[in-house]
Amino acid sequence: MSLPAPNSDALAASQALQRLIAAEIAEQGGAIPFSRFMELALYAPNLGYYSGGAAKLGRDGDFTTAPEISPLFGATLARASAAIMAQSGPNIIEFGAGTGKLARDVLSALDELGVRVDSYTIIELSGELRARQQEALKDFPQVRWLNGFPDAFHGVVLANEVLDAMPVELVMKEGDSWSRQYVTVQAGAFTLIPGQADATLLEQIARQIPDHDKLQDGYLTEIHPVACGFMRSLAQMFENGKGAALLFDYGFPAHEYYFDERTGGTLMCHYRHHAHPDPFYLPGLQDITAHVDFTAMALAAQDAGLDVLGYMNQASFLLAAGIGELLLRTDPEDALRYLPQSKAVQKLVSPAEMGELFKVLLVGKDVALDPAIVRADRSHRL
Repeated sequence: MSLPAPNSDALAASQALQRLIAAEIAEQGGAIPFSRFMELALYAPNLGYYSGGAAKLGRDGDFTTAPEISPLFGATLARASAAIMAQSGPNIIEFGAGTGKLARDVLSALDELGVRVDSYTIIELSGELRARQQEALKDFPQVRWLNGFPDAFHGVVLANEVLDAMPVELVMKEGDSWSRQYVTVQAGAFTLIPGQADATLLEQIARQIPDHDKLQDGYLTEIHPVACGFMRSLAQMFENGKGAALLFDYGFPAHEYYFDERTGGTLMCHYRHHAHPDPFYLPGLQDITAHVDFTAMALAAQDAGLDVLGYMNQASFLLAAGIGELLLRTDPEDALRYLPQSKAVQKLVSPAEMGELFKVLLVGKDVALDPAIVRADRSHRL
């Protein structure tokens, strides 16, 4: 597949990041774990994909997320959030808020519902996205930005396509054991080489991958220690508070994730609305993601003291939370307004689009979900 060529400034930025990564590889004796490569490619100061200045979202970016498709996505989340805030506190935290559109849609919908929000905190690592958010949300004085988790929290946490962008470990089945994949430089290019997996990683493989000892030799997949750590941090934040986190992302439960025929893992890159599998293409200019193992996320949250409140596909959640009712606020006879909204909702809920691949994991403490959402729960499949 032919990918669009970057402009000269973007190419220069990528080359600078490649030199930085190569220098660290040399300092570390010739190789770094893939997780460290992914961390640098995405988050190296001023050069990484999320910390640099390139547009990420929308027509001019690399991919489009649910909030960009329809304001009804945010309005539906507002309904679910209002019920949780009534039991906890009038506060919202959003991780990785993109262009700020989800925050704007949620706050606007809550205002229409007459629901007070004392604080809407955005935790955003991208300077370029933070600047776009500040412009988009300048009319909402309750919005603030932080660089990390608060010590305690009462309210709702929103995270749309956040877990998939956290660095992963690549591991490969080799005989009766597993190797950790490292990145080195060969002939001037980054490449993978196998290395030793330590006891901690082997323990996580044993717990995270069902029937790990039965998979075929050469089976390559991902382990998610950073995302599991994020779930533990959520639990710590709620330890002296109450509320719930709504986590939207693409992924599978473990028994589907580590399918014996998915021999190459789920790692995927996004560049200018093209998806491809090469994580070493133009570092800093493309997103690198892996599907989420929702079983591992639920276990990490549960082990840290949170309740698993629900798990379902995105279609089930949105329909249970009332997106259909919100759509019908526009008269279907008004085709000019109704049809575009209907088409957008179809994209969000259709099994052939985002409805099945995207899942929702709900975890929390001392709150209950709306009965319609509880009826959609499929956490037994985790």
